Amino acid sequence: MNWLGCKNILCIRPDNMGDLIMTVPAFRALKDTFGAKITVLTSSMAKGIIKNIAEIDDHIIFDLPWVKTEAQSKTDEFYEVVAQIKARKFDAAVIFTVYSQNPLPTAMLAYLAGIPKILAYSRENPYQLLTNWVPDKEPYTQLKHQVTRDLELVAAVGATSKDHKLRLTVNEVCWQPVTDKLTGLGIDLNRPWLILHAGVSEEKRRYPVKEWVAAAMQLINEGHQVLFTGSASEKQLTDELERLTGAGSFSIAGMLNIEEFVCLIKHAPVIVSVNTGTVHIAAAVGTPVVVLYAQTNPQHTPWMAPHKVLEFSVPNHLRSKNQVIAYVNKTIYNTHVAVPAASKVMAAVNDLLNLPGSPAQLFPEIPGENRATATS
Repeated sequence: MNWLGCKNILCIRPDNMGDLIMTVPAFRALKDTFGAKITVLTSSMAKGIIKNIAEIDDHIIFDLPWVKTEAQSKTDEFYEVVAQIKARKFDAAVIFTVYSQNPLPTAMLAYLAGIPKILAYSRENPYQLLTNWVPDKEPYTQLKHQVTRDLELVAAVGATSKDHKLRLTVNEVCWQPVTDKLTGLGIDLNRPWLILHAGVSEEKRRYPVKEWVAAAMQLINEGHQVLFTGSASEKQLTDELERLTGAGSFSIAGMLNIEEFVCLIKHAPVIVSVNTGTVHIAAAVGTPVVVLYAQTNPQHTPWMAPHKVLEFSVPNHLRSKNQVIAYVNKTIYNTHVAVPAASKVMAAVNDLLNLPGSPAQLFPEIPGENRATATS
């Protein structure tokens, strides 16, 4: 089915902030190829980053009941969003998913709204729900980075771009209020500093508090100031980390809005973070990042940016009941990996500070994926 006349495209990426950021190259491919207006339907958890994504022209915020989000939608709101989508008269819709998600409930949303062309990966035959069906082979016969997965989806309808990088616009006007807030806490930006981001939405991806404290103390002993970042809801955690770490550490959770946070990450020499949206913000602004990477999804390592990945196993009692994820656990994540010690974090930070831009760091390493495919 020809998509060349599609000038008003709905892109549905109803997950978290990091997922939305990883889809940016696919949005760019749709704009570059079709010259289309791109409207994104995403969740309340991702809406804050939209203003930093140049490829997005408009948005709809709705928390779909089949996607894990902080808010719970009501039945009446579902009918309202269908009516809203229908009123915008989209030419086509693209549904972006990770391999463990079923796209068909989302496809029904677009179908009920009367969108004439609907594209998605699907493991089962969608019949009339999708006009453009790409059979989903992941993770059983192949496994690709999420960016590659999304780019190959839109390529199925002819959308391509030469620029595959993650990109976020950085509002440098924010730097002055950021520096004012930091210096007000006693942080000296003329001395070495870096970010430690401990907050994460799922318990299974958490790095232990005692290891955060040990890593922070080692970094401080080497002359760094440590900024514990997070959302307002994570302030209790960052306050605790500051208290346990002591002098040279600073809790700044909840002090910055999203634009200020993006600006801070852009200016940071290195960040250390659990696997969350902060990692993808860093990749999108070119900041080196050490990822404390719980083995939940091998697709989501930093994309085309200097990085070090320190993996660790998810405890059995916290592992997902999703059988697609269970397959990955049995085949790829089937060997126990201990939580990385603070000394490994320290070594990774020093590697990135001393050897930025090494070719081995610039591209994601995904088990079973050909690196040339990921960067072509």
